[in-house]
Amino acid sequence: MDEPTDNPGVIARPPLLYGGALIVALLLNLLWPLPIFGDTFGRWCGLPLVVLGAGILAWGRNSLVSGGTPVDPTLPTTAIVTSGPYQYSRNPLYLGLTLIFVGLTLTMNTWWGIVALIPLVMVMHNAVVLREERYLAEKFGESYRQYRAKVRRYL
Repeated sequence: MDEPTDNPGVIARPPLLYGGALIVALLLNLLWPLPIFGDTFGRWCGLPLVVLGAGILAWGRNSLVSGGTPVDPTLPTTAIVTSGPYQYSRNPLYLGLTLIFVGLTLTMNTWWGIVALIPLVMVMHNAVVLREERYLAEKFGESYRQYRAKVRRYL
């Protein structure tokens, strides 16, 4: 009989999911270009999103490390972190990854990134976020439920 593991059982590390979706969008764009903008000016719109997303990722990662819990969702969570961006969102790392993804999509000037984002967000929500929430509720009980009642899932 399999022993239960002390992790949420996410299907894959989120950066791999985002990276895979980005590669799919790039390949589709090579086969069938679908530009968003008619000129290069529009591509510059994506850079602030990439920078903002990277800043949120760094802030969220530092908050987790300072709180004494691993960033990797395949490892056991040792504490509920409620400081830094976690006082505003229960999933700031995934928000940061999404901002970077959208920013890169705009910079690459392809609708394929937006097309790939739709199933990506569905997979992230169902196979990562909801699994993490179940795991945290089981592991931390009432303290996690109180945190969940105060802080939004995404924004």
